[in-house]
Amino acid sequence: MIPAIEKATSQEINALQEQKLQETLAYLSEKSPYYKALFTREKINIKSVKTIKDLQQLPTTSKTDLQVDNEAFFCVPMHEIIDYATTSGTLGSPVTFGLTDKDLDRLAYNEAISFACAGIQKGDVVQLMTTLDRRFMAGLAYFLGLRKLGAGIIRVGAGIPELQWDSILKYKPKYLIAVPSFLLKMIEYAENRGIDYNASSVKGVICIGESLRNQDFSPTVLAEKITSKWDLQLFSTYASTEMSTAFTECEYFQGGHQHPELIITEVLDDNDNPVAEGESGELTITTLGVEAMPLLRFKTGDIVKLHTSPCACGKNTPRVGPVIGRKQHMIKYKGTTLYPPAMHDLLTYFEGVQSHLIEISSNELGTDEILIRIASNNPSEELLNHIKDHFRAKLRVSPKVEFVAKDILNNIIFAPESRKPITFIDKRA
Repeated sequence: MIPAIEKATSQEINALQEQKLQETLAYLSEKSPYYKALFTREKINIKSVKTIKDLQQLPTTSKTDLQVDNEAFFCVPMHEIIDYATTSGTLGSPVTFGLTDKDLDRLAYNEAISFACAGIQKGDVVQLMTTLDRRFMAGLAYFLGLRKLGAGIIRVGAGIPELQWDSILKYKPKYLIAVPSFLLKMIEYAENRGIDYNASSVKGVICIGESLRNQDFSPTVLAEKITSKWDLQLFSTYASTEMSTAFTECEYFQGGHQHPELIITEVLDDNDNPVAEGESGELTITTLGVEAMPLLRFKTGDIVKLHTSPCACGKNTPRVGPVIGRKQHMIKYKGTTLYPPAMHDLLTYFEGVQSHLIEISSNELGTDEILIRIASNNPSEELLNHIKDHFRAKLRVSPKVEFVAKDILNNIIFAPESRKPITFIDKRA
């Protein structure tokens, strides 16, 4: 189910995107209260925007714009909204997204071709280990995409290793959709109960929410820790509620493939100019074919590199590399620039760390401070020093680290009102 456009020439892909861009601009100028006002205020003639490069004539849209003026982004009357979803609120107040019937079809198509990119085929059985409730778009998208692809779906939801293994042993799924760190709990549960996980039916996992690759596409510590025990293929994905589109790895694991018929990508510097080829910057997207809440040059807040060399799988689409970090989460600590994903991955290295929480704050001088709170089944000064030494070796700096009781820490990490585990808290103003 790989669309022909993804194997077309770059010129053909560009031509399709430019046609769809002009359709999107015409739609926004007619239907979107927000963009209609923006075009008038900035005296923008949308007919002058004909190419992808011409996008630079247009202002960007930020998460703050969505939070401040959420309703103005809706392009359809509310009675046409079939599903309501909200962003997770990681970088501020959650934003409501409505999806029409057409948008749900687009979402299903997006996930079907994304799963096909990772090798899932009609007739495969897939265990869905993420929630469909709590206004969470991703879980619904996975279900719709697998259904469109013709795969069997086991809707187990998040957590509960016992139920996960019960379903695996009973229904024999070939693939799982899961947060990768939870696979370590699955392995631990299996080992404690004599389950031979390498003899199970599971051959691959579509991983969400955590990074599996370093910038050179080598596996992270987390990925190595999983695959050193469980012989699996781990496929990395990148997506967000705002883009209603996923970037998924193929079997060559060289970044998440873009679906050119669904989205336009730019990588911008701090002045909203395109970065040079191979440089990192903020991923900025324009959605194509969205009916209820299309977005134009929306800045995702994620720092990435775009890879444009042809992939061995035959697709000529650009690929989004591993997320370096969230722009708002950048930390300047003792002269070194850090992002939380690198610290999360380093902490995965230690068997003695059961769970962790990274807190960032500002000191009286206005500079960043890092506190890492750790729960361990065997807390010791030796482990503390080992962690600090490992940070110095890998990141050149050593943050403050302290032990916390597991139940106290887990009450913060697994807050009942949050859809995702909270492992990073930014207390800076």
